[in-house]
Amino acid sequence: MDRIIQSPGKYIQGANAITRLGNYLKPLAERWLIVGDKFVLGFAEEKLRKSLADAGLAAEIVPFGGECSHNEINRLREIAGAARCNAVLGIGGGKTLDTAKALAHFMNLPVVIAPTIASTDAPCSALSVIYTDEGEFDSYLMLPRNPNMVIVDTQIVAGAPPRLLAAGIGDALATWFEARACSRSGATTMAGGKCTQAALALAELCYNTLIAEGEKAMLAAEQHVVTPALEKVIEANTLSERGGF
Repeated sequence: MDRIIQSPGKYIQGANAITRLGNYLKPLAERWLIVGDKFVLGFAEEKLRKSLADAGLAAEIVPFGGECSHNEINRLREIAGAARCNAVLGIGGGKTLDTAKALAHFMNLPVVIAPTIASTDAPCSALSVIYTDEGEFDSYLMLPRNPNMVIVDTQIVAGAPPRLLAAGIGDALATWFEARACSRSGATTMAGGKCTQAALALAELCYNTLIAEGEKAMLAAEQHVVTPALEKVIEANTLSERGGF
C-alpha cells in the first residue's frame, strides 16, 4: 500500500489576516460566494467587503442557515449560480466550513476556509459531515481534495470563548497517539494509504507544542490577546493535527 499525506494547498495564519484576505483570494477567482456564521458576519462583514473590494473582487455574502444539510447546500448553490460566483469562502465554525467545502465540491469550484475558532480540524480536512435540517447526522461526504487555502485570523480566534480553544487542545492531544497506533498497525488513514513519516512528525510536533505552550496559550485566550504561545497552539490545533492523519 502506498504512503499518502494530504493537506490544504496553502495555510496562512496571522493577527488581522482578514484585512489581507482579498490579496490572498485574488489569484483563485474574481467572484466569491462568502458563507458565514451570522454572529461572525456581525463583526466581520464590513472588513470582508472592504478587503475584497480593495483587491478588485466581487463578494456575495450569505449568512449560514445553521445546518450542513443537503437543503442548505442546494440553497447556497442557487445563490452562487445566480450571482455567477466562481469560488467559495467559508468563515465561522465547523458546520459552516463543512457546508462551504461541500458546496464548492458539488459546484467544482475553489474553496477557501477561514475558521474563527481553533477547536476543530474541519478547516484543513477533505471531509464534510452532512446533517438533516433538524440537526441529526446524515452521512460523511469524503471530498477528493483538501481546501485550496486556509486562512486563520488569530485576533479573531483570540476573541472567542477560551473553552473553545481548550476543546481544540483536548482533541489535538490525542492525534499523536492515534497516528502512532495507525502507523504501527499499518492501518489505512483517511488519506487512503499508509501513514507517512511526515504525518507522524507533524502529529508528534502537535503533541509537543501543546504540552509546552498549551497553558500559556490558555492564559492568552482568557485575556483575548495574541501571543507567540497562542499562535503556536492555534497552528497545532488547526494544521498540525490535521497533518497527523
